[in-house]
Amino acid sequence: MGFAKEFKEFAMRGSVIDLAVGVVIGGAFNGIVKSLVDDIITPAVLTPALKAAHLADLAQLVIPGTAIKYGNFISQILSFIIVALVLFMVIKAINRMKKKEEETASATPEPSNQEKLLIEIRDALKK
Repeated sequence: MGFAKEFKEFAMRGSVIDLAVGVVIGGAFNGIVKSLVDDIITPAVLTPALKAAHLADLAQLVIPGTAIKYGNFISQILSFIIVALVLFMVIKAINRMKKKEEETASATPEPSNQEKLLIEIRDALKK
């Protein structure tokens, strides 16, 4: 089998395409999380702390005399926590839906009277 043919089979495999879609959606989700942290959480939660430090933005938190911007690091930690929380909630909801589907699928219905009678006849014939 030629290299090109093997690569084509690999690239067209469903899991690779699913992964590519996940990466693209993840990139778009990153923008949403960044906006949530920068535009909503930071102003709402951290505004008093930033005002006390005489800063307008979390990115302005730096160690004096260095290029170390620990404010950006704090922002990235907040972003990670939000992404992890959202993913946890989504996976928990998916697992809850799967569990409900499994419960409904595994619940075998009660046999009808006709089926019960046929089972009794079958068991009597076996004896």
